Formats: sequence, C-alpha cells, structure tokens
Amino acid sequence: MSVPCIGPDAARSMHPGHGRHPIGMTRRQRRTTRAMTTGAPPSDAPHTTTRPDLRAIHLHVCVTCLRGLPVGAAPPGRALYEQMLTRTHDTNIVVHEVKCLAACDRGCTAVVAMPGKWGWLLGHLGPEKADDLMIYLAAYATSHSGSVMPSRRPASLSDMVLGRFPAALLTEHSS
Repeated sequence: MSVPCIGPDAARSMHPGHGRHPIGMTRRQRRTTRAMTTGAPPSDAPHTTTRPDLRAIHLHVCVTCLRGLPVGAAPPGRALYEQMLTRTHDTNIVVHEVKCLAACDRGCTAVVAMPGKWGWLLGHLGPEKADDLMIYLAAYATSHSGSVMPSRRPASLSDMVLGRFPAALLTEHSS
C-alpha cells in the first residue's frame, strides 16, 4: 500500500485525531487527507475483500526476549512464538520470527500490523498469554483503524501497549 505524502502546510492545518480540516475542503478531500495522515483508507476507497478480517494480520514475535532470565535460559519469546504458530494454523494471522525488538526491559515483545491500520508494539507478553493474544488479534482484525480499546482486551493484556506506528510504515512484504 502506498500512501502519498502531504506538504508541511497541510499537516500543520489539521490533526487527524481532532477532526480539524482546512477550510473549504470537500467531504471527499477530508477522507483522502485522513488516509494520507493516518494510513487509514478513505471510506469510499475500493477494498480487495468485503470482510476486513480476511486480510493478513502480521504478528512479529521477538524470539530472543529473556524476560529477566539469565543468559542461556530458554527464551520465553521463543516459546511465545511457537505457541502463536500452533494457534494461528488455518487463520489469516502470519507469525514472523524477529531477533530483537529492542524493548528487552518490557519482557516478551511483539508487533502486530495489518495494511491500512495502526501497527502496535506490544510488551509484557509470554507464552502463558497466547490465548489472550489471539482474542486481542481477533478484536484488532475487526476494528476499523486497528485501535482496540482497553475494555475490549483481555485483562491480562491491560499493560501490553508500548507504542503504535502508522500503517504507512508497513513494508511491501507484509501486505
């Protein structure tokens, strides 16, 4: 998915989170501008599928995370990766192995991303939370923007969000 860039004047005159748009913009221009700034598709854009949950969800799991264990111990990140591989068989979730996500002090970490939606860096995970992570991924898939409110997440994942990034940062191999 390629997202066009907007100029600095347009970026300063609006903020996608507050619905402010430059004066004189048509409804279509506002939708297109929103797509350019947040990575979300305009509401009238053609989709490749009629159900958004049929597109691939990419889960990148750090397999080197030790979660405070001594060097040489079996990494819980590797165990989480293997748990997610078994749970995502015959689903639209693609699990990727990552060597390091540079959030070592936050336990097992993963990134969830889907074209056209916010991507999320998740922490404080572990193999014991694999079932709850599957529930979160289902909610992520059905959300329009990729944002899953805390009330829709399992309680064990209440502190998992470490950061987010726009859909435009997805690489071509992930889409």
